[in-house]
Amino acid sequence: MSGVPVACCQVAPVLRDLAVNRDLAAESVAGAASLGARVVVLPELLSSGYVFESKWEARECGEPRDGPMVSLLTRLATDLGLIVVGGFCELAGDELFNSAAVVDGSGLRAVYRKAHLWDAERLWFTAGDASPVIVPTEVGDIAVMICYDLEFPEWVRLPALAGAQLLCAPVNWPASPRPDGERPAEIVRVQAGASVNRIFVAACDRAGRERGVDWVEGSVIVDPDGWPLAGGSAGTGVHTIVADCRLGDAKDKSVSSLSDVMADRRPGLYGRVTEEMTSDGA
Repeated sequence: MSGVPVACCQVAPVLRDLAVNRDLAAESVAGAASLGARVVVLPELLSSGYVFESKWEARECGEPRDGPMVSLLTRLATDLGLIVVGGFCELAGDELFNSAAVVDGSGLRAVYRKAHLWDAERLWFTAGDASPVIVPTEVGDIAVMICYDLEFPEWVRLPALAGAQLLCAPVNWPASPRPDGERPAEIVRVQAGASVNRIFVAACDRAGRERGVDWVEGSVIVDPDGWPLAGGSAGTGVHTIVADCRLGDAKDKSVSSLSDVMADRRPGLYGRVTEEMTSDGA
């Protein structure tokens, strides 16, 4: 059975240059289409860049969900017959969100607002308060979350429980030291999330240095067994990865003839997972 070609376009956004970043989006999406992609994932905050130094600077880069970047992605999706998931700096009234849009030939399907804000993001952005979106598409059910969201197992489990087959995650993974010979923990976590939930995950990282920050540059597409189908190496620079994903496989949650990772859950034992921690950590 043939799969759905899924692409991650690892590009290098230019901080605060919205016009250049739209050009990068157009070029990378067109390039992914030429490689046969049906689903294209772009990095977190592609519209604006990431390393802001003030709330004013971040707000200056904000645009509404019907603004230039999302409108461009919608035109590309329509013209090229694609589903595109891309990060943008969303301005909504007085609030700014780290968001991702899902578009296809019918237009804007959904906007997801990052719920778990990393480090200084909380100084510029308002956290989203809605569960990961799941968009029924012609190729399958696609869920979306952003970067740091992937580090919360409960959050990744939610779309899996709701039937998502492919989780698309725009990310900006800052590079950090690691022991010799080890892979970035960010990539390992994506593999673990895919495996324990039996879903496909496409995490699209970014490239380029920005205000002294380097990035993992480790975009990866992972199957429901947790194995990379494409990507998964650090320091790969600007490039696009593509993998055929048999999304129907994500409907099968069995891991042996008698074991099923969803049917074997015992939610009654997990209540403390969602309880608030007390001040002493108990």
